[in-house]
Amino acid sequence: MSFTEKGMQKLLAKFENEDTWLQLGEGLIKIIIIMAIAKIVIRLGKVAIHNIFKLRNLSPLSTSERREETLAKLLDNTLTYVVYFIASMMVLSILGIEVRALIAGAGVVGLAVGFGAQSLVKDIISGFFIIFEDQFSVGDHIRVGEFEGNVEAIGLRTTRIKSWTGEVHILPNGSITQATNFSINNSIAIIDIAISYGEDVEKAQTVIEDALSTMTTEYEELVAPPQLLGIQTMGPTEVVLRIIAETLPMQHAAVARMIRKDIKVILDENGIKVPAPKFVMYPEK
Repeated sequence: MSFTEKGMQKLLAKFENEDTWLQLGEGLIKIIIIMAIAKIVIRLGKVAIHNIFKLRNLSPLSTSERREETLAKLLDNTLTYVVYFIASMMVLSILGIEVRALIAGAGVVGLAVGFGAQSLVKDIISGFFIIFEDQFSVGDHIRVGEFEGNVEAIGLRTTRIKSWTGEVHILPNGSITQATNFSINNSIAIIDIAISYGEDVEKAQTVIEDALSTMTTEYEELVAPPQLLGIQTMGPTEVVLRIIAETLPMQHAAVARMIRKDIKVILDENGIKVPAPKFVMYPEK
């Protein structure tokens, strides 16, 4: 009898044994139960994650929906990977595969890869905390080091910033050690108005204050009526009056231009002159 025939007889004898079928049936039932429990845990975990974000949205510390969706999806995926990994290890153990040796081998490989991908791991961890801590979101205007612009995309590895001149800067999240977000709080517009020394300062202040009191109805970007602080500086040919205005985030530059134009028109209508450059010429002797 050949070696192949002996092997076939042993295999047939094994399958004719009742204990073999009992073990297979028991293992199959265990695998089904493990996968069912894994699906239930994932579903309950996802429900818990989304309920936590719903409660957070009801609190005063709620954030943008886009950021909440990004973080919820990230946690959903992480939960799915972890639960299925644990379930796979349990299934392999039931099938008679030595899980400890497999994990040990994977650990050695992972350690070798980890030494070569430290920057990648750093970028991913930093990206997670950028999203989790609500440091900034898509559409925010931020400054990171020498780069400033609107955030176009946030990933776990990189952040893409577009400057107002059109350049797109792609920054690894691990390199973002300090960021300034201009889109969270209201902005302040600062407008300096210069008038000539020969003009009536009291009259100029009254005219400007009357004009400022009606600007909230004209410009929806204004949060509160602009304020005239008074004389800021006295230069060689002019007296400078300073105005401040609280605006919606990142609207201060546009509002400052509009207010500057309106004040110029009001001053011209009331005969208040702005300083003009003067030249004094001395004849040669």
